[in-house]
Amino acid sequence: MSEQRADTQDIRPLKILIMNLMPTKVETETQILRLLSNSPLQTDVEFLQAATHESKNTSQEYLQRFYHTFDEVREKKYDGMIITGAPVESIDFKDVDYWDELCEIMDWTRTNVCSTLYICWGTQAGLYHHYGVPKYPLDSKVSGIFEHHVLAPSEPLLRGFDDRFFMPQSRHTEVRYSDIARNPHLHIVSSSPVSGVGIVVSEKNEVFITGHFEYDRGTLAYEYERDMNAGMNPHVPDNYFEDDDPTKDPVFRWRSHATLFFTNWLNYHVYQQTPYNIDDIGKES
Repeated sequence: MSEQRADTQDIRPLKILIMNLMPTKVETETQILRLLSNSPLQTDVEFLQAATHESKNTSQEYLQRFYHTFDEVREKKYDGMIITGAPVESIDFKDVDYWDELCEIMDWTRTNVCSTLYICWGTQAGLYHHYGVPKYPLDSKVSGIFEHHVLAPSEPLLRGFDDRFFMPQSRHTEVRYSDIARNPHLHIVSSSPVSGVGIVVSEKNEVFITGHFEYDRGTLAYEYERDMNAGMNPHVPDNYFEDDDPTKDPVFRWRSHATLFFTNWLNYHVYQQTPYNIDDIGKES
């Protein structure tokens, strides 16, 4: 932060909107809120649901009580927004029942949100909608904890990161390095030699992560057991259980960088870039 900004800054709570597309909504809420709360910055969080989708895992009573629809927030401005992953990655984007609504929301972020953070399928959706980056099916699911390399040490989002860090991945599709690298408005700031692109930053102050920094210690174990019970014969998540033995406890090796990532996003991409008068967001776009 510049000296002038530090001398003149005013403090107010940051308005954060979370579009939670995960089926395990309560668990995802808890995971993300836990990471956001590690920052000393005050946040005022609201949740958004897709009105054109009927949730099979969360009651309508719960959604009506704790979640907004887009019509209820479209006139508002937010300092930051998070769009989560969703279990629809094997479906063509245009076949997702709430795709048109999501596209309208993603367009709206460009004028009503200072910084948007996209996660997993949300990243694939955002990169495709805004930049035409396609997704590709994988021969088998990428599941596990993968080492990523920092490619842009000066990127504020990665300040305090080690040269190598771990990120959970859980997906059936991918975006490719070559497609993203061709776009001059996108910058790949971390990548894994095994699981591919990790974190991308755009010139529009958007952040895209292909994995799940928000996952708790046991989330991949839950997914593995769920898929086993469904007869999907999943492979044991890579680098996750002690000795790769699913009868042993998972090793929590991404927690510190997950905390740092969300703290850096709130600080450098939201707090230090958003105007004090929230109604000024989007006026320079």
